[in-house]
Amino acid sequence: MNPVAFQIGNFEIKWYSIMLLIAVIVGVGLLLKEGKKFNYPKDFLFNMCFWALIFGFIGARIYYVLFNWGTYASDPVSIFKIWEGGLAIHGGLIAGFITILVYCRKYNVRLAKITDIAVPGIILAQAIGRWGNFFNGEAHGSVVLKSTLENLHIPEFIIEGMNINGVYYHPTFLYESLWCLLGFIVLICIRHYKYLKVGGLTCFYLVWYSVGRFFIESMRTDSLMLGGFKVAQIISVILFIIGILGLMIQSRKGKFEDLYHEANQTEIRY
Repeated sequence: MNPVAFQIGNFEIKWYSIMLLIAVIVGVGLLLKEGKKFNYPKDFLFNMCFWALIFGFIGARIYYVLFNWGTYASDPVSIFKIWEGGLAIHGGLIAGFITILVYCRKYNVRLAKITDIAVPGIILAQAIGRWGNFFNGEAHGSVVLKSTLENLHIPEFIIEGMNINGVYYHPTFLYESLWCLLGFIVLICIRHYKYLKVGGLTCFYLVWYSVGRFFIESMRTDSLMLGGFKVAQIISVILFIIGILGLMIQSRKGKFEDLYHEANQTEIRY
C-alpha cells in the first residue's frame, strides 16, 4: 500500500495526514452541531476544539515517543515527523481531556455535559483515523494466511493492503475502526433516550471503547509496552473501571434528575 496520496513538487501528501484531517473535520462538525442544540456559543466550542486538538496531538505524540524512546533516542529529529505515523490515541484523549477540563473551568461550564456532546464525534473520528494506519501499514495484528482473511469476507483491497513484504497480517486497524463505528451508532441511539443522565454518554464511551481496544490490542504485534504488559490494555482497564463507576453513580440518581436533554442554563462570557 502506497502511503503517499499525491505529491506537489518535492512535497508529499500522505494518506495518514488526509485521514486525520477528515477525522478532525467530522468530529468537530458533530460536536458543533450538538452543542448548538444547547445554545453553547459556536466560538466557545470552536476555540475549545482548537486547543484540545493542538494539545491532543502533542499528547498523542509524546505518549507514543515515550514508550518508543529506544527508537527515537538515536534520531531525535524524527520525533517531529508525525506524518510518518506514531500517534497514540490514549495519549491524545488524556491530553485533550485535560485541555477541555481547564477550558471548562475557566468559563464555568459543566465538564460532563461538554464531554457528552463530544464523545460521539470523537469515536467516529477514531473510526476514520484508523484508516491512516492502514495506508501506513501499521497497527496490524499477527501473521495470518490469506485464505483466513478471505474467509472473513474482508474486501480484497484491504487484504492486499495487509500484504506487507510478502506476508499477510490481521487488519486490526479495521477491527477497531468497525468497533468504533458501531459504538458511534450505539451512542447516537442512546442519546435519544429521554431519561439519559449528564455524563452517561461519556461513561458509555469509556466502557465501549475500552472493551474493544483491550481485546483488539491482544491481537496486535506493534503495541506500546510497559515491562511485559501492553500499555493500551492497562489504560483500557483503568478507563473501563472509571466508566462503570460513573454509570453506577448515575443509576442512583432520580429518574428525572440531571437529565442530558435539559436546556443549558450556563451563560458564557468572553
